[in-house]
Amino acid sequence: MLEYLEKGGVPLERDEIARYGDYLTVEKHASQNTISSYLRDVTQFADYLRNYEDASLRDATGEMVQSYMNWMMGRGKSAASVTRFLASVKSFYQFLVSQGDMASNPAKGIAAAKVERKYPEILTSKEVELFLEQPQCVDAKGFRDHAMLELLYATGIRVSELISLDMEDLNLAAGFIRCENRGKERIIPLYHTAVKALNDYVRNIRPQLIADSEEQALFVNMNGERMSRQGFWKIIKHYQEKAGIEKDITPHTLRHSFAVHLLENGADLRSIQEMLGHADISSTQIYTHVVKRQLKDVYQKAHPRA
Repeated sequence: MLEYLEKGGVPLERDEIARYGDYLTVEKHASQNTISSYLRDVTQFADYLRNYEDASLRDATGEMVQSYMNWMMGRGKSAASVTRFLASVKSFYQFLVSQGDMASNPAKGIAAAKVERKYPEILTSKEVELFLEQPQCVDAKGFRDHAMLELLYATGIRVSELISLDMEDLNLAAGFIRCENRGKERIIPLYHTAVKALNDYVRNIRPQLIADSEEQALFVNMNGERMSRQGFWKIIKHYQEKAGIEKDITPHTLRHSFAVHLLENGADLRSIQEMLGHADISSTQIYTHVVKRQLKDVYQKAHPRA
């Protein structure tokens, strides 16, 4: 938070933004990424007001909010960035109103910029098979990478959840993992191939890799310490290149593919929502649109009169 508060601005504004950050953390239980984005948006808006409107955050009007959004678009900011700013500033001013610091929310009633919906990149079943075959189980790294990729596709968990898994979260005898995110726990089943890959890794490889016998992390790097997000990202990119898959594969690509493939094979949306850990069903519903789009593409290509 401090990195955004130390870049200038009057003390009152810094105090307001700091209090807002505390509110997002304690009251809203927002993720660190959300908190950082919202504080950055509000701080940059404060800079704009000071430099272009000779005003403070409390002086802002609806016209100033709209002018800043136009200013952002004029400098090449995407509609998605402008829309997120509007959400940030609306939330900030609503906080000030609730605290009795402002009488009204100047951003209230302002419409968001229209955002073009971008559907997530999905791998076909054959592409997934090709990708998962890339780690060669001939050394410790190959066994470990194979287990990580199988687990990621088997469960659809986030990369942050993957690298946070501890040994106690794994129950291979029953065939499931326990995953916790923002204080909420969920149990996700594993298919047979993932169980076998994890068994091989946990029994034969992990004991060789860990630097400390007290290490609780399920997946460790070659130095025996917990795998990092950056380290896993490099692993994904390495095997994408090795497989020769042109689609841009990220850790989230396997998560999206997991959801779409389950939906295509008859899984209901609520079950997928539970496994993905989505708080709102609307976040899961995007996958129904992906499936419908794919069906439409198949129809257009295959129907003789299309």
